[in-house]
Amino acid sequence: MASLPDIPIDSALAKLFTHEQLEGDAAWFSLPGGSVLFEPGDPADQLFFLRAGRLGVFRREEGHEPEFLGVIRPGEPAGEMSLLSGGPHTARVVALRDSEIFALPRDLFLDAAEDDPAVMLEIAQLIIQRTRRTPLRTSGAEPSVYGFVTVGEPVAVRPVVERIARHIMRQGYTVTVVGAEAAMAPTEWYSEVERAHDFVLYAAEGEDHGWRAVVARQVDRLFRIGKVSAPPPDNIVLHPAQPLQAHQLVDLILMHPRQSVAPRNSEAWVASAQPARLFHMRRDDEEDAARLARVLTGRSVGLVLSGGGARAYAHVGAIRALRERGVPIDFVGGSSMGAIVAAGLGMGWSDTEADRRIREAFVASSPLDDIAFPLLAMTRGEKVRERLYEHFGDTRISDLWLPFFAVSSNLTTGAYQVHRSGRLVDALRATIALPGVMPPATQGEEVLVDGAVLNNFPADVMSALHLGPVVGVDVTRGRSITARDVARPESVWRWIFSGAWRQGPPIVSLLMRAATVPTGRDLQAARESVDLLVTPDVTGVEIRDWEAYDPAVAAGYAAMIAALDRLSEPVTELRRRPTQAEKSARRLR
Repeated sequence: MASLPDIPIDSALAKLFTHEQLEGDAAWFSLPGGSVLFEPGDPADQLFFLRAGRLGVFRREEGHEPEFLGVIRPGEPAGEMSLLSGGPHTARVVALRDSEIFALPRDLFLDAAEDDPAVMLEIAQLIIQRTRRTPLRTSGAEPSVYGFVTVGEPVAVRPVVERIARHIMRQGYTVTVVGAEAAMAPTEWYSEVERAHDFVLYAAEGEDHGWRAVVARQVDRLFRIGKVSAPPPDNIVLHPAQPLQAHQLVDLILMHPRQSVAPRNSEAWVASAQPARLFHMRRDDEEDAARLARVLTGRSVGLVLSGGGARAYAHVGAIRALRERGVPIDFVGGSSMGAIVAAGLGMGWSDTEADRRIREAFVASSPLDDIAFPLLAMTRGEKVRERLYEHFGDTRISDLWLPFFAVSSNLTTGAYQVHRSGRLVDALRATIALPGVMPPATQGEEVLVDGAVLNNFPADVMSALHLGPVVGVDVTRGRSITARDVARPESVWRWIFSGAWRQGPPIVSLLMRAATVPTGRDLQAARESVDLLVTPDVTGVEIRDWEAYDPAVAAGYAAMIAALDRLSEPVTELRRRPTQAEKSARRLR
């Protein structure tokens, strides 16, 4: 067990663990795929070192979806931050495939590191690299080995994967596509292929049953590919992909005809496959292939939009600026009015169509003038629901071209709720149900209200969805409400006859602003989750002034253009991972 064929020979950590294992101080053990190495709260009394295999790093906070932080590859330690700090582990580390691990007691490691400063220097460099990935992605490396398998009615997998690979190559990375010809290769061969390329894509066709099982055990993340026109299988066999499925590392790609108008019936596929993420891909569509390439390499762009009443019109201008500058938008989501604008992106609306529909739905007449006797709210909410249905119909979230989410606040559980499936209008109705202004939405026995109440700027949700940069547009900053905005009208009759009542009484401004005021903690969390934060100056737009469309759009456009001009590199490069050649060059300096 003295040799470490998968580890760089110049690694001080590898030399240390080899020596300690030979001396009998470092324990060696196998960790089967799916097994847990340590959980949050476990004592950090050992330093682990991965000899072979792959480990996944996960974190789950109360009220949040599980977050995949990354992978640990051969030659890297696990648990080093907690061991050095003296505190318990804060993440869950799981074997993504059968792995071989060394473990060295904390005291012995510290003694050895004192004798060889290169060991602690290597640990320090690794910690710095990991913390530079931002606090929300501090542990583990980015995935680099992906598997693609057909499910249901067979799809020709290799041509799809090779198209994605070509776009990865255009980004400057080395990539190889491996099929069933490698089914009988020894373990060392896989390690060598993965070490020689920035990305490895394993492709398994429908008839390659044995190879499909190998692929599921060999990758950091798995993509199932199905035909949207075919019915999904009644039950998809999970084994041997169970460890990946259990930790939300299995995605679904639905293939469409070349001229597909809009996805349909995707919900049945989602129910059957239970994917972490769903992607739609049109046959021979290079834009869709390029999007998936960005997802794999960590260059996909996620756009998250805050709530803010009429001020959220600024998002329309921000999107227009991104499109003008050629910035791709690969994931989209938001809260409250931000979610409505985001849903238009997911539907595939052009700038012209988005402008027309937003004007028809909100500008032509106030959405809040169906005043009701305030048993539950100031309005009945029926006018909003009708307009949402007029523009989004019965569309399911899974049938949107882009991965989309909306956030509402669940008053029953006391946590925010992320909507990524079901009817789009139901999610949008929930996310804009501002307490006191509109009646709450219900889901079974649960009561849902405006997402702004608990998470008005859900950048953390977007950050957990993908590895690429996050662009956030927040319209809640700056001076927002004054005493004049909440002053009692001098004459109620003059207020009614002037038509000002259609915006809602002054209490609407008070309720809307109270729900969207960001706390210091919210601001800090947003900065940590966003790579490009854009804050349009919408001071002159009253939060319930639904006719103030043009100035708000102009403010959003100007703010986004200014933010893009300040960048020294394209948005897609903000989280760019270095190639293996670049890493090697850095080590030689």
